[in-house]
Amino acid sequence: MKKFLRILLLLSLVGLFGFTMWYLYQKSADKPVVFETQEPVVMDIIKKTVATGAVKPRKEIEIKPQVSGIIEKLYVQAGDKVKKGDLIARIKIIPNMVALNQAENQVNQAKINLNNAQIDFDRNQQLFKEKVIAFAEFQQFKLAFESAKQELKAAEENLQITREGVLSNSSSASLTLVKSTADGMVLDVPVEEGFSVIEVNNFNVGTTIAVVANLGEMIFEGKVDESEVGKIREGMDLILTIGALDQVKFGATLEFIAPKGVTENGAIQFTIKAAVKQQEGLFLRAGYSANADIVLARVDSVLSIPEALIRFDDKQKPYVE
Repeated sequence: MKKFLRILLLLSLVGLFGFTMWYLYQKSADKPVVFETQEPVVMDIIKKTVATGAVKPRKEIEIKPQVSGIIEKLYVQAGDKVKKGDLIARIKIIPNMVALNQAENQVNQAKINLNNAQIDFDRNQQLFKEKVIAFAEFQQFKLAFESAKQELKAAEENLQITREGVLSNSSSASLTLVKSTADGMVLDVPVEEGFSVIEVNNFNVGTTIAVVANLGEMIFEGKVDESEVGKIREGMDLILTIGALDQVKFGATLEFIAPKGVTENGAIQFTIKAAVKQQEGLFLRAGYSANADIVLARVDSVLSIPEALIRFDDKQKPYVE
């Protein structure tokens, strides 16, 4: 029995030694080199640079009131299509007390002037009928009387405009009615009924009641790094990828490159603009984020291979194994 165990132990040691030698040999042996092959294919090759930005209408019109007051009625909401002259809102005038007082004083003064002119006219008209004065002298009093009537009418109209923003005989020209100044779609209505608004004047930009734009004419506006701006020029083709419509590619033509860059996050960026070629049946919303591939060079239908297959050597031209 003891002899059998010694033989078994000896065989185990020999087997362990043999396995160890085989394992070390396998670790030190070079792995066989396996070569993969690829075939050239015909494809389009495009050299490009990328710009990030957004799609915007070419023109956005801000509709502002001509009088200050309170929004009494809104006639549109975002998404509505409007024509030039369509009603946007109606404003209730809150008269300025200083301007109202001045307008009332002008009316009172005009009435006094008219009464005096009336007295002079009546007296000199009687003298003219009695041939005491000449027509030329009487004509001066008649002209002063007519002028006084016109001044009173103008003062009363000014008072009515100050109070109500509209003339009774010209409601179509009411300053309280805010109308669209362009055809397009209403993009935004930043006010609500009851909001106070300020008129446009030399000292204030006024309150925006609505923003109108023609979504049929869109542009891409983005930024290009200074390292790439020297490679592009007006007229180049762009390929737009819009985040909300990532399955569709839009064409565009570069129209504008800013002559001056701005610093953003430590890098100089230049603004570019490109006209978007819209596709029938696809609605582009203002503000869509987009990436633009600017085509620097392009060749179509050429025999090509992946760049990873090309080998470079200082002593010879690039080659392929």
